[in-house]
Amino acid sequence: MRKVFNFSSGPSMLPETVLSQAAGEMLDYEGSGQSVMEMSHRSAVFEKIRDEAEELLFAVMNIPKNYKVLFLQGGASLQFSMVPLNLLPEGGVCDYIESGIWAAKAADEAEKYGCVARPASSRDSSYSRIPPLPPPSKGASYYHITTNNTICGTRYTQLPPTGPTPLVADMSSNILSEPVEVNKFGLIYAGAQKNLGPAGTTLVIIREDLIGKHRPETPLILRYDLHAQHKSTFNTPPCYGIYIIKKVLEDLIQKGGVKAAHSRNTEKAALLYDFLDRSQLFAGTAEKPHRSLMNVTYTLPTQELTRAFLAQAEAQGLVNLGGHKLVGGIRASIYNAMPIEGVQKLVSLMEDFEAHNIKHTPKAAQEN
Repeated sequence: MRKVFNFSSGPSMLPETVLSQAAGEMLDYEGSGQSVMEMSHRSAVFEKIRDEAEELLFAVMNIPKNYKVLFLQGGASLQFSMVPLNLLPEGGVCDYIESGIWAAKAADEAEKYGCVARPASSRDSSYSRIPPLPPPSKGASYYHITTNNTICGTRYTQLPPTGPTPLVADMSSNILSEPVEVNKFGLIYAGAQKNLGPAGTTLVIIREDLIGKHRPETPLILRYDLHAQHKSTFNTPPCYGIYIIKKVLEDLIQKGGVKAAHSRNTEKAALLYDFLDRSQLFAGTAEKPHRSLMNVTYTLPTQELTRAFLAQAEAQGLVNLGGHKLVGGIRASIYNAMPIEGVQKLVSLMEDFEAHNIKHTPKAAQEN
């Protein structure tokens, strides 16, 4: 039995069933006499695990046949370099929508390899919203968005009008949380440690016509074509992470797939946002039309109250609720594996905390 509800932005909670199954197979995976942690990545046993994980992902996300699935390393941050190295030709231009801190970091990294246009930004509003989305710049090689902004708690509810320009998306914090039309994207990437599996594995879904466009100076290990040709075993892949992803996908299917997960996530988020909207002490930071289903960000009037609330939360088994170090405040990350009971317990604590503190700290005193 779990002793805490983990609201961390990542690494985050994994389904209990997945952890229990993995524990049972730790010493001997399906009669192989080996743990997945120690078996060769070129063995038939592991190749079957990898292939099944890939097949499950194609099925769960309804990925078209003209796409490749890659299991890589380096997190989404390495993709900040791999994307331009593989898609941006020498002297080319690409578009980045600056909707949050990680989106800005992705654009900053891409600037090392070519001309980066930032046709829209919400920096002026402290990234509390998704900016209006213009069409691509003339001649843009690709158009990059971050579909869910983990730090500031916003999410895209519509896609930009990119036409034939490939749409590239960092989906690290909302992949598998709601249905996605993969055929509208040229490339999707995601760090696993939110909804997919453990930290250390990165998923890339890339349309086949975009493979092989790497720049000549691209290091071999950063070339999508080589990883695709070798089915994610060009070098030793994150074997155990791929195994856990397979387990997570199996669990997701058992629970009704992505549509069912979306319904549960909407219910959890509504429970928390409904309280924030009527609260006289807590205040949400994201504008309502752009609120994330995965990362709910909010504040209290003073740092003293914030510290007191976080201490009470931890004492009640509600852990990792502190906001990102760059913005502070409170952040409840309620990914797929977070049960509604965890959100209910959090809201109950917030109601009790407000009842004991509201007389001394009116909402009008909220700090930004």
